[in-house]
Amino acid sequence: MQSHCMEAPTTQPSSHQPALADEPIPPPRNRLQRYLTAEPPDTSCPVHPPLILGPGERMAWDMTCDTLVLGFGAAGAAAAIGAREGGDAVVVADRFDGGGATAKSGGVIYAGGTRYQKALGFEDTPTDMFNYLTQEVRGAVSDATLRKFCEDSAGLIEWVASLGADFESTAPPSKTSYPAKHVHLYYSGNEGVPAYAASATPNPRGHRPAGKGMSGAELFEVLKRRVEELDIPVLRQSAARRLIVDADTGRVIGAELWRIPPGSAAARRHDRLIRTAERWHRFAAAYSDRQRKKAFALERRQAKSYRVQATKKVVLTTGGFIFNRQMVGQYAPRFGVSMRLGTTGCDGSGIRLGQSVGGATALMDKVSAWRFINPPAAEAHGVAVNDRGERFCNEEMYGASLGEEIYKQGNGKTWLILDRRLVRRVLKDACFGRLWWFQSMLTLLPFLWVKRGRTPEELARRLGVPPTTLRATLEENNAAAAGTVPDPVGKSSAMRTALSEAPFYALDIGATSYPLPALTLGGLQVNEVSGAVLTGDGRPISGLFAAGRCSAGLCGNGYVSGLSLADCLWTGWRAARAPS
Repeated sequence: MQSHCMEAPTTQPSSHQPALADEPIPPPRNRLQRYLTAEPPDTSCPVHPPLILGPGERMAWDMTCDTLVLGFGAAGAAAAIGAREGGDAVVVADRFDGGGATAKSGGVIYAGGTRYQKALGFEDTPTDMFNYLTQEVRGAVSDATLRKFCEDSAGLIEWVASLGADFESTAPPSKTSYPAKHVHLYYSGNEGVPAYAASATPNPRGHRPAGKGMSGAELFEVLKRRVEELDIPVLRQSAARRLIVDADTGRVIGAELWRIPPGSAAARRHDRLIRTAERWHRFAAAYSDRQRKKAFALERRQAKSYRVQATKKVVLTTGGFIFNRQMVGQYAPRFGVSMRLGTTGCDGSGIRLGQSVGGATALMDKVSAWRFINPPAAEAHGVAVNDRGERFCNEEMYGASLGEEIYKQGNGKTWLILDRRLVRRVLKDACFGRLWWFQSMLTLLPFLWVKRGRTPEELARRLGVPPTTLRATLEENNAAAAGTVPDPVGKSSAMRTALSEAPFYALDIGATSYPLPALTLGGLQVNEVSGAVLTGDGRPISGLFAAGRCSAGLCGNGYVSGLSLADCLWTGWRAARAPS
């Protein structure tokens, strides 16, 4: 029957996508950065123009369901569970073995007004949560949608807990990039920064499920277990390469997958290659990319066409596009020099599938780049300066906010200035402070390029910044620490520290010594009530929905730890229960 199907012309990205005038960060200058940001091979899932089923034509389907979910991370699992519990026959397809970026994440869910907060003495409200998130979301979604999310968030936590996640915490919450192993509630954003706290009572809203190591794998196991309990078929090693559209109605009625035969030698080798690639990605990116290249070649040789009919809806939940360098170069070239946060499946395939049938995109230039300097907390007591020796941000900000400010500095150059006392505290905490291994590593790494000077002027000359400016910057910081003048960047009084004990040190925390980890935030435009994918003129595409980082959602303009996973779960459930 394939010969009777028409292929629609390839749809170009939406014309309203903003052009980016920003210049990319300069090329890598040292061996480590060149290694970490080497151009990877293109292992993105191919996406073809849709198959259009002409009037009166019939399709030979390999499988039929009510709801087809493409992608099996947090958003995909939530969509599958929601649709099945709503009475639908559901099929899930994933290019790999499931989990996606969720399983590699910290597993944090952002929520307010929960019983876990109340147990530790925090009376959070949807209004306070809304007032805070308004400053982070910055119009990525409407106020009505943001309010709805805030009102639903406590129930979202209860739902995940009902599936088996444990969010109980007896330890007091702290401000950190990621909490200690025994802490399951923490300040995961900028809640305590004075500029944010002025309009919203600070409350810890990062909820992390208990489990061994990072909690993302634990969270996904909880979701996967529920999918299995509901007997939802999961087609693994099945990459969606095109959508299928009914010509009479314009409705998306299914998808063509390219599936490696289950149980075959090719399937076992493909699984080993991808597991190896994901395991070594943080430590040996080039080696990981070679494994991905082998796996992709195997997909091309061994995968067979497999068509799944969806009588109600197709839900796209395949994640963002940070692993697709062509898309990063097209939409967010400034972030070409970055470490890829996510997994091999974050290749924009779901976004491209939506575009192939006329879906519009939004906020595709938005990328969250991270530079965490807490823990150890002593680093946040230092002073961050640009290549002019000037302070430009509050150093106690959340790491994604700091990373965003670093990229705004034009050339990405940023140094963290410390004195001898602070350096001693930093090294002590990094080596003996019971931090996570990655927190210690990220703390110690900048010391490979540390600059030192007996005076601010000597340090400035070694950095190539104006000596008089750096001297004035440190003197102003010291006066603010003494309380004689306001802090110029609004740092809270508890975080102000005079830098006066020589020698002075400069840690390169910019994007020019070692790359900032980054993930993409934009995606398909969707109806904020249903999750239906929209065309450029705002019309819903019949039968097609998107959730998580496939769509432009809560995180579209900025990132807070836990907000992305909360958005994935919330929008996945929304798409599942929306009228088809």
